[in-house]
Amino acid sequence: MSDATHTGGGQRRTSLTVADARTKRRNATEKRFRIYGLSAICAGMFFLVVLMSAILTNGLGAFQQTFIEVPVYLDPAKLDKQGGRDPEQLAKVSTFGYAPLVQNGLFQLVSDAGIETPYDSAKDMKALISASAAAQVRDWTLKNPDRIGDTVSFDILASSRVDGYLKGRVSRDGITQDKNIDAGHLDLVDALRTQGALHKGFNWDFVLGADASESRAEQAGLGVSMLGSLFMMLVVLFLALPIGVAASIYLEEFAPTNWFTDFIEVNISNLAAVPSIVFGILGLAVFIQFVHLPQSAPIVGGLTLTLMTLPTIVISTRAALKAVPPSIRNAALGVGASKMQSVFHHVLPLAMPGILTGTIIGLAQALGETAPLLLIGMVGYIATNYPDGVISGFMSPNSAMPAQIYEWAKRADPAYYERAWGGIIVLLVFLLVMNVLAVLLRRKFERRW
Repeated sequence: MSDATHTGGGQRRTSLTVADARTKRRNATEKRFRIYGLSAICAGMFFLVVLMSAILTNGLGAFQQTFIEVPVYLDPAKLDKQGGRDPEQLAKVSTFGYAPLVQNGLFQLVSDAGIETPYDSAKDMKALISASAAAQVRDWTLKNPDRIGDTVSFDILASSRVDGYLKGRVSRDGITQDKNIDAGHLDLVDALRTQGALHKGFNWDFVLGADASESRAEQAGLGVSMLGSLFMMLVVLFLALPIGVAASIYLEEFAPTNWFTDFIEVNISNLAAVPSIVFGILGLAVFIQFVHLPQSAPIVGGLTLTLMTLPTIVISTRAALKAVPPSIRNAALGVGASKMQSVFHHVLPLAMPGILTGTIIGLAQALGETAPLLLIGMVGYIATNYPDGVISGFMSPNSAMPAQIYEWAKRADPAYYERAWGGIIVLLVFLLVMNVLAVLLRRKFERRW
Protein backbone atom coordinates (compact mmCIF):
# COMPACT_ATOMS: atom_id res chain seq x y z
CA MET A 1 0.00 0.00 0.00
CA SER A 2 1.29 3.44 -0.91
CA ASP A 3 -0.77 5.28 1.72
CA ALA A 4 -1.33 4.33 5.33
CA THR A 5 -5.03 4.11 6.11
CA HIS A 6 -7.12 3.71 9.24
CA THR A 7 -10.28 1.58 9.07
CA GLY A 8 -10.87 0.49 12.67
CA GLY A 9 -13.85 1.36 14.79
CA GLY A 10 -16.14 2.03 11.88
CA GLN A 11 -14.50 5.40 11.26
CA ARG A 12 -14.01 7.00 7.89
CA ARG A 13 -10.81 6.17 6.07
CA THR A 14 -8.13 8.90 6.23
CA SER A 15 -4.79 9.28 4.45
CA LEU A 16 -1.55 10.59 5.88
CA THR A 17 -1.02 12.62 2.72
CA VAL A 18 -4.32 14.49 3.20
CA ALA A 19 -4.62 16.96 6.10
CA ASP A 20 -7.60 16.31 8.30
CA ALA A 21 -9.66 19.05 10.00
CA ARG A 22 -7.58 19.07 13.18
CA THR A 23 -4.33 19.38 11.25
CA LYS A 24 -5.80 22.22 9.22
CA ARG A 25 -6.80 24.04 12.41
CA ARG A 26 -3.33 23.57 13.85
CA ASN A 27 -1.69 24.85 10.66
CA ALA A 28 -4.07 27.81 10.60
CA THR A 29 -3.20 28.61 14.22
CA GLU A 30 0.50 28.49 13.45
CA LYS A 31 0.01 30.74 10.44
CA ARG A 32 -1.95 33.25 12.54
CA PHE A 33 0.78 33.22 15.17
CA ARG A 34 3.38 34.00 12.52
CA ILE A 35 1.24 36.85 11.25
CA TYR A 36 0.86 38.20 14.81
CA GLY A 37 4.61 38.02 15.36
CA LEU A 38 5.35 39.70 12.04
CA SER A 39 2.75 42.38 12.82
CA ALA A 40 4.34 43.02 16.20
CA ILE A 41 7.77 43.40 14.59
CA CYS A 42 6.37 45.76 11.94
CA ALA A 43 4.59 47.83 14.59
CA GLY A 44 7.78 48.05 16.64
CA MET A 45 9.79 49.08 13.60
CA PHE A 46 7.16 51.65 12.65
CA PHE A 47 7.24 53.32 16.08
CA LEU A 48 11.04 53.18 16.06
CA VAL A 49 11.13 54.96 12.70
CA VAL A 50 8.64 57.54 13.97
CA LEU A 51 10.72 58.12 17.11
CA MET A 52 14.02 58.44 15.24
CA SER A 53 12.40 60.71 12.64
CA ALA A 54 11.08 62.98 15.39
CA ILE A 55 14.47 63.09 17.11
CA LEU A 56 16.39 63.84 13.91
CA THR A 57 13.84 66.34 12.60
CA ASN A 58 13.78 68.34 15.83
CA GLY A 59 17.41 67.90 16.85
CA LEU A 60 19.60 68.19 13.77
CA GLY A 61 19.05 71.95 13.70
CA ALA A 62 21.01 72.26 16.94
CA PHE A 63 24.17 71.27 15.09
CA GLN A 64 23.88 74.33 12.83
CA GLN A 65 24.02 77.95 13.94
CA THR A 66 23.54 81.29 12.20
CA PHE A 67 26.46 83.73 12.12
CA ILE A 68 26.72 87.37 11.02
CA GLU A 69 30.05 88.57 9.66
CA VAL A 70 30.47 91.93 11.38
CA PRO A 71 33.47 94.28 10.94
CA VAL A 72 34.25 95.70 14.38
CA TYR A 73 36.48 98.73 14.87
CA LEU A 74 38.53 98.17 18.02
CA ASP A 75 38.51 101.78 19.15
CA PRO A 76 41.64 102.48 21.25
CA ALA A 77 39.91 105.47 22.83
CA LYS A 78 37.54 103.07 24.58
CA LEU A 79 39.64 99.94 24.95
CA ASP A 80 43.08 101.35 25.73
CA LYS A 81 42.80 104.92 26.91
CA GLN A 82 46.38 104.98 28.23
CA GLY A 83 47.77 103.58 24.99
CA GLY A 84 50.25 101.22 26.64
CA ARG A 85 48.59 97.94 25.64
CA ASP A 86 48.94 96.87 29.28
CA PRO A 87 47.04 93.55 29.74
CA GLU A 88 45.87 94.57 33.21
CA GLN A 89 44.46 97.83 31.92
CA LEU A 90 42.85 96.13 28.92
CA ALA A 91 41.19 93.55 31.18
CA LYS A 92 39.47 96.33 33.13
CA VAL A 93 37.26 97.07 30.14
CA SER A 94 34.18 94.91 30.61
CA THR A 95 31.79 93.59 28.00
CA PHE A 96 29.72 96.75 28.45
CA GLY A 97 32.56 98.62 26.78
CA TYR A 98 32.68 96.21 23.84
CA ALA A 99 28.92 95.96 23.20
CA PRO A 100 28.64 99.44 21.55
CA LEU A 101 31.57 98.59 19.25
CA VAL A 102 29.82 95.44 18.01
CA GLN A 103 26.53 97.30 17.53
CA ASN A 104 28.28 100.10 15.65
CA GLY A 105 29.97 97.52 13.43
CA LEU A 106 26.63 95.96 12.56
CA PHE A 107 25.11 99.39 11.87
CA GLN A 108 28.04 100.28 9.63
CA LEU A 109 27.69 96.95 7.79
CA VAL A 110 24.04 97.70 7.03
CA SER A 111 24.87 101.24 5.93
CA ASP A 112 27.71 100.17 3.64
CA ALA A 113 25.49 97.54 2.02
CA GLY A 114 22.90 100.21 1.22
CA ILE A 115 20.14 98.34 3.03
CA GLU A 116 17.12 100.49 3.82
CA THR A 117 16.05 100.13 7.44
CA PRO A 118 13.71 102.00 9.79
CA TYR A 119 16.32 101.93 12.55
CA ASP A 120 18.31 105.12 13.09
CA SER A 121 20.74 103.92 15.76
CA ALA A 122 23.05 100.99 16.24
CA LYS A 123 21.33 100.08 19.50
CA ASP A 124 18.10 99.34 17.64
CA MET A 125 19.82 96.49 15.78
CA LYS A 126 21.16 94.64 18.81
CA ALA A 127 18.23 92.19 18.58
CA LEU A 128 20.00 90.58 15.61
CA ILE A 129 23.12 89.51 17.50
CA SER A 130 23.73 87.32 20.49
CA ALA A 131 24.25 88.80 23.94
CA SER A 132 27.54 86.88 23.96
CA ALA A 133 28.98 88.88 21.05
CA ALA A 134 30.67 91.45 23.29
CA ALA A 135 32.36 88.69 25.31
CA GLN A 136 33.53 87.02 22.10
CA VAL A 137 35.17 90.22 20.85
CA ARG A 138 36.63 90.99 24.28
CA ASP A 139 38.26 87.55 24.62
CA TRP A 140 39.80 87.85 21.15
CA THR A 141 41.08 91.35 21.82
CA LEU A 142 42.74 90.37 25.10
CA LYS A 143 44.60 87.63 23.20
CA ASN A 144 45.54 90.00 20.36
CA PRO A 145 46.12 93.44 21.94
CA ASP A 146 48.28 94.53 19.01
CA ARG A 147 45.15 94.64 16.81
CA ILE A 148 43.55 97.45 18.81
CA GLY A 149 42.96 100.32 16.44
CA ASP A 150 42.17 98.01 13.51
CA THR A 151 38.85 96.92 12.02
CA VAL A 152 38.54 93.18 12.49
CA SER A 153 35.86 90.96 10.95
CA PHE A 154 34.16 88.63 13.44
CA ASP A 155 31.67 85.80 12.88
CA ILE A 156 29.20 86.92 15.51
CA LEU A 157 26.51 84.54 16.76
CA ALA A 158 23.08 85.64 15.63
CA SER A 159 20.37 85.81 18.25
CA SER A 160 18.18 82.80 18.87
CA ARG A 161 15.21 84.53 17.20
CA VAL A 162 17.20 85.21 14.03
CA ASP A 163 18.53 81.65 14.02
CA GLY A 164 15.01 80.33 14.53
CA TYR A 165 13.70 82.47 11.69
CA LEU A 166 16.19 80.97 9.23
CA LYS A 167 15.39 77.45 10.47
CA GLY A 168 11.62 77.94 10.25
CA ARG A 169 11.16 77.86 14.00
CA VAL A 170 10.16 81.54 14.17
CA SER A 171 7.57 83.00 11.79
CA ARG A 172 6.46 86.54 11.10
CA ASP A 173 3.01 85.80 12.45
CA GLY A 174 4.47 84.38 15.63
CA ILE A 175 6.49 87.47 16.57
CA THR A 176 3.56 89.86 16.88
CA GLN A 177 3.70 89.48 20.66
CA ASP A 178 7.49 89.03 20.86
CA LYS A 179 9.28 91.90 22.57
CA ASN A 180 12.73 90.72 21.47
CA ILE A 181 12.33 91.11 17.70
CA ASP A 182 9.92 92.60 15.18
CA ALA A 183 9.15 92.41 11.47
CA GLY A 184 11.68 95.14 10.66
CA HIS A 185 14.46 93.02 12.09
CA LEU A 186 13.37 90.07 9.97
CA ASP A 187 13.42 92.28 6.86
CA LEU A 188 16.96 93.22 7.79
CA VAL A 189 17.86 89.53 8.20
CA ASP A 190 16.57 88.77 4.69
CA ALA A 191 18.60 91.65 3.27
CA LEU A 192 21.79 90.59 5.07
CA ARG A 193 21.35 87.04 3.84
CA THR A 194 21.02 88.32 0.29
CA GLN A 195 24.21 90.35 0.74
CA GLY A 196 26.04 87.24 1.99
CA ALA A 197 26.85 88.74 5.39
CA LEU A 198 24.67 86.19 7.18
CA HIS A 199 25.30 82.46 6.90
CA LYS A 200 24.83 79.16 8.71
CA GLY A 201 27.66 76.88 9.78
CA PHE A 202 28.35 73.84 11.93
CA ASN A 203 27.78 74.67 15.59
CA TRP A 204 30.92 73.45 17.35
CA ASP A 205 29.89 75.38 20.46
CA PHE A 206 26.92 73.05 20.86
CA VAL A 207 29.19 69.99 20.96
CA LEU A 208 32.13 71.49 22.86
CA GLY A 209 30.69 74.53 24.64
CA ALA A 210 29.10 75.16 28.02
CA ASP A 211 25.58 75.94 29.10
CA ALA A 212 24.37 79.53 28.95
CA SER A 213 21.78 81.69 30.62
CA GLU A 214 18.18 82.02 29.49
CA SER A 215 18.99 85.09 27.36
CA ARG A 216 21.81 83.39 25.41
CA ALA A 217 20.23 80.21 24.09
CA GLU A 218 22.26 80.42 20.88
CA GLN A 219 25.47 80.01 22.89
CA ALA A 220 24.44 76.99 24.96
CA GLY A 221 26.45 73.81 24.50
CA LEU A 222 26.72 70.28 25.82
CA GLY A 223 30.50 69.95 26.16
CA VAL A 224 30.86 70.64 29.89
CA SER A 225 27.98 68.34 30.82
CA MET A 226 29.50 65.63 28.58
CA LEU A 227 32.65 65.92 30.66
CA GLY A 228 30.56 65.68 33.82
CA SER A 229 29.01 62.46 32.54
CA LEU A 230 32.49 61.13 31.75
CA PHE A 231 33.74 61.70 35.30
CA MET A 232 30.59 60.09 36.70
CA MET A 233 31.01 57.04 34.48
CA LEU A 234 34.64 56.70 35.62
CA VAL A 235 33.46 56.59 39.24
CA VAL A 236 30.81 53.99 38.38
CA LEU A 237 33.26 51.89 36.37
CA PHE A 238 36.03 51.79 38.97
CA LEU A 239 33.64 51.07 41.85
CA ALA A 240 30.74 49.06 40.47
CA LEU A 241 32.78 46.67 38.30
CA PRO A 242 35.20 45.28 40.93
CA ILE A 243 32.65 45.29 43.75
CA GLY A 244 29.90 43.74 41.63
CA VAL A 245 32.12 41.05 40.10
CA ALA A 246 33.73 40.17 43.44
CA ALA A 247 30.32 39.88 45.13
CA SER A 248 29.01 37.73 42.28
CA ILE A 249 31.97 35.36 42.36
CA TYR A 250 31.64 34.88 46.10
CA LEU A 251 27.86 34.33 46.01
CA GLU A 252 27.99 31.96 43.04
CA GLU A 253 31.16 29.99 43.70
CA PHE A 254 32.14 30.20 47.37
CA ALA A 255 29.17 31.17 49.54
CA PRO A 256 27.39 28.34 51.40
CA THR A 257 23.75 27.78 50.63
CA ASN A 258 21.85 28.93 53.72
CA TRP A 259 19.19 31.42 54.75
CA PHE A 260 21.66 34.32 54.88
CA THR A 261 22.82 33.96 51.27
CA ASP A 262 19.21 33.44 50.19
CA PHE A 263 18.33 36.67 51.97
CA ILE A 264 21.13 38.51 50.15
CA GLU A 265 20.09 37.14 46.76
CA VAL A 266 16.46 38.15 47.27
CA ASN A 267 17.47 41.67 48.27
CA ILE A 268 19.80 42.05 45.29
CA SER A 269 16.92 41.10 42.98
CA ASN A 270 14.65 43.56 44.77
CA LEU A 271 17.20 46.36 44.55
CA ALA A 272 17.36 45.91 40.78
CA ALA A 273 13.65 46.79 40.62
CA VAL A 274 13.80 49.80 42.95
CA PRO A 275 12.96 53.11 41.18
CA SER A 276 16.06 55.15 40.44
CA ILE A 277 14.79 58.18 42.32
CA VAL A 278 15.03 56.18 45.55
CA PHE A 279 18.77 55.90 44.97
CA GLY A 280 18.80 59.66 44.47
CA ILE A 281 17.26 60.16 47.91
CA LEU A 282 19.83 57.77 49.36
CA GLY A 283 22.66 59.66 47.68
CA LEU A 284 21.33 62.98 48.99
CA ALA A 285 21.03 61.67 52.54
CA VAL A 286 24.33 59.77 52.73
CA PHE A 287 26.84 61.46 50.46
CA ILE A 288 25.74 65.11 50.78
CA GLN A 289 24.01 65.49 54.15
CA PHE A 290 26.04 62.92 56.10
CA VAL A 291 29.45 62.71 54.38
CA HIS A 292 29.24 66.39 53.30
CA LEU A 293 30.54 65.87 49.78
CA PRO A 294 30.03 68.90 47.49
CA GLN A 295 26.56 69.18 46.02
CA SER A 296 26.20 68.77 42.24
CA ALA A 297 29.68 67.21 42.01
CA PRO A 298 30.26 64.26 39.63
CA ILE A 299 31.75 62.27 42.52
CA VAL A 300 28.35 62.33 44.25
CA GLY A 301 26.52 61.47 41.04
CA GLY A 302 28.97 58.63 40.37
CA LEU A 303 28.56 57.18 43.86
CA THR A 304 24.78 57.37 43.60
CA LEU A 305 24.75 55.72 40.18
CA THR A 306 27.17 53.06 41.49
CA LEU A 307 24.58 52.02 44.07
CA MET A 308 21.96 51.87 41.34
CA THR A 309 24.15 49.90 38.90
CA LEU A 310 25.54 47.32 41.35
CA PRO A 311 22.44 45.04 41.35
CA THR A 312 22.43 44.94 37.54
CA ILE A 313 26.11 44.01 37.38
CA VAL A 314 25.73 41.38 40.12
CA ILE A 315 22.76 39.72 38.42
CA SER A 316 24.37 39.70 34.95
CA THR A 317 27.69 38.44 36.32
CA ARG A 318 26.04 35.61 38.22
CA ALA A 319 24.11 34.63 35.09
CA ALA A 320 27.39 34.56 33.14
CA LEU A 321 29.04 32.38 35.80
CA LYS A 322 26.08 29.98 35.85
CA ALA A 323 26.33 29.61 32.08
CA VAL A 324 29.76 27.99 32.41
CA PRO A 325 29.20 24.17 32.42
CA PRO A 326 29.91 22.39 35.75
CA SER A 327 32.17 20.02 33.86
CA ILE A 328 34.73 22.83 33.51
CA ARG A 329 34.89 23.18 37.28
CA ASN A 330 34.95 19.43 37.86
CA ALA A 331 37.73 18.91 35.31
CA ALA A 332 39.88 21.60 36.94
CA LEU A 333 39.31 20.16 40.40
CA GLY A 334 39.97 16.64 39.08
CA VAL A 335 43.49 17.51 37.92
CA GLY A 336 44.40 19.02 41.29
CA ALA A 337 43.42 22.69 40.98
CA SER A 338 42.14 24.45 44.05
CA LYS A 339 38.69 25.99 44.18
CA MET A 340 40.11 29.47 43.62
CA GLN A 341 42.30 28.29 40.74
CA SER A 342 39.36 26.61 39.02
CA VAL A 343 37.32 29.81 39.31
CA PHE A 344 39.94 32.37 38.30
CA HIS A 345 41.83 30.29 35.73
CA HIS A 346 38.91 28.53 34.02
CA VAL A 347 35.43 29.75 34.98
CA LEU A 348 36.04 33.50 35.03
CA PRO A 349 37.73 33.71 31.59
CA LEU A 350 34.84 31.79 30.03
CA ALA A 351 32.30 34.05 31.76
CA MET A 352 34.15 37.26 30.86
CA PRO A 353 32.08 38.08 27.72
CA GLY A 354 28.84 38.00 29.69
CA ILE A 355 30.38 39.98 32.55
CA LEU A 356 31.64 42.72 30.24
CA THR A 357 28.34 42.86 28.38
CA GLY A 358 26.37 43.20 31.60
CA THR A 359 28.76 45.85 32.90
CA ILE A 360 28.53 48.00 29.78
CA ILE A 361 24.75 47.67 29.72
CA GLY A 362 24.68 48.77 33.36
CA LEU A 363 26.92 51.75 32.54
CA ALA A 364 24.68 52.67 29.60
CA GLN A 365 21.66 52.58 31.89
CA ALA A 366 23.44 54.80 34.40
CA LEU A 367 24.50 57.22 31.66
CA GLY A 368 20.89 57.91 30.76
CA GLU A 369 19.54 58.32 34.29
CA THR A 370 18.12 61.69 35.30
CA ALA A 371 15.99 61.11 38.40
CA PRO A 372 18.89 60.46 40.84
CA LEU A 373 20.67 63.57 39.57
CA LEU A 374 17.61 65.71 40.29
CA LEU A 375 17.96 65.15 44.00
CA ILE A 376 21.68 65.79 44.29
CA GLY A 377 21.51 69.15 42.52
CA MET A 378 23.04 68.35 39.12
CA VAL A 379 20.02 69.82 37.36
CA GLY A 380 19.83 73.15 39.17
CA TYR A 381 23.51 73.87 38.53
CA ILE A 382 24.36 75.59 35.23
CA ALA A 383 27.62 74.17 33.94
CA THR A 384 29.29 77.23 32.40
CA ASN A 385 33.00 76.43 32.82
CA TYR A 386 35.28 73.47 32.21
CA PRO A 387 36.96 72.00 35.32
CA ASP A 388 40.53 73.08 36.02
CA GLY A 389 41.91 69.55 36.38
CA VAL A 390 41.16 65.94 37.21
CA ILE A 391 40.45 66.57 40.89
CA SER A 392 38.27 69.52 39.99
CA GLY A 393 36.48 67.35 37.45
CA PHE A 394 35.37 64.99 40.19
CA MET A 395 34.78 67.49 43.00
CA SER A 396 33.59 70.73 41.33
CA PRO A 397 29.89 71.26 40.63
CA ASN A 398 28.87 70.15 37.16
CA SER A 399 25.95 68.74 35.24
CA ALA A 400 25.42 65.60 33.15
CA MET A 401 24.01 65.01 29.69
CA PRO A 402 20.54 63.75 30.72
CA ALA A 403 20.27 66.44 33.40
CA GLN A 404 21.30 69.10 30.89
CA ILE A 405 18.71 67.87 28.40
CA TYR A 406 16.04 68.00 31.11
CA GLU A 407 17.09 71.54 32.04
CA TRP A 408 16.91 72.73 28.42
CA ALA A 409 13.54 71.10 27.82
CA LYS A 410 11.87 73.13 30.57
CA ARG A 411 13.21 76.54 29.47
CA ALA A 412 10.96 78.95 27.63
CA ASP A 413 13.10 79.82 24.60
CA PRO A 414 12.30 77.49 21.65
CA ALA A 415 16.03 77.39 20.85
CA TYR A 416 16.56 75.41 24.06
CA TYR A 417 13.87 72.97 22.98
CA GLU A 418 15.83 72.38 19.77
CA ARG A 419 19.01 71.88 21.78
CA ALA A 420 17.24 69.37 24.01
CA TRP A 421 16.51 67.25 20.95
CA GLY A 422 20.08 67.70 19.76
CA GLY A 423 21.32 66.57 23.18
CA ILE A 424 19.22 63.42 22.81
CA ILE A 425 21.01 62.70 19.53
CA VAL A 426 24.40 63.03 21.25
CA LEU A 427 23.24 60.83 24.13
CA LEU A 428 21.97 58.17 21.73
CA VAL A 429 25.32 58.21 19.92
CA PHE A 430 27.07 57.58 23.25
CA LEU A 431 24.71 54.71 24.06
CA LEU A 432 25.15 53.24 20.58
CA VAL A 433 28.92 53.35 20.93
CA MET A 434 28.73 51.65 24.33
CA ASN A 435 26.51 48.87 22.98
CA VAL A 436 28.75 48.33 19.96
CA LEU A 437 31.70 48.17 22.36
CA ALA A 438 29.86 45.52 24.37
CA VAL A 439 29.35 43.40 21.23
CA LEU A 440 33.00 43.76 20.20
CA LEU A 441 34.28 42.86 23.66
CA ARG A 442 31.97 39.86 23.79
CA ARG A 443 33.32 38.57 20.48
CA LYS A 444 36.92 39.26 21.49
CA PHE A 445 36.77 37.39 24.79
CA GLU A 446 34.35 34.67 23.72
CA ARG A 447 35.70 31.17 24.06
CA ARG A 448 34.12 27.93 22.96
CA TRP A 449 34.16 24.67 24.87
